[in-house]
Amino acid sequence: MDLENYEQIPINKSILDDNFKFIKENMECKVLSYKGNVFGVEPPFFVELEVTKTDPGFKGDTATNATKPAILETGAEIRVPLFIDEGEMIRIDTRTGEYMERA
Repeated sequence: MDLENYEQIPINKSILDDNFKFIKENMECKVLSYKGNVFGVEPPFFVELEVTKTDPGFKGDTATNATKPAILETGAEIRVPLFIDEGEMIRIDTRTGEYMERA
């Protein structure tokens, strides 16, 4: 939706990249168009999402670079450090799909 005039712009799903698995409803994205034809959509570089499912972390696991799988509130799966628990908010780089830090 155009935030200035509230016009709804239809976008074909084939235009969206894999990094849209990190996008929640109502997030602002940049729509790239030429003469009214949309040719791309750019999500924000960083998003904050909640970890909904992951194995429990253990105290003292912060010194290693080991990671474990985690499922986010959008359904995307990424690798996070061992000390991240369910319910925590984390920051993700949508360009690479990697964990950045706790939010």
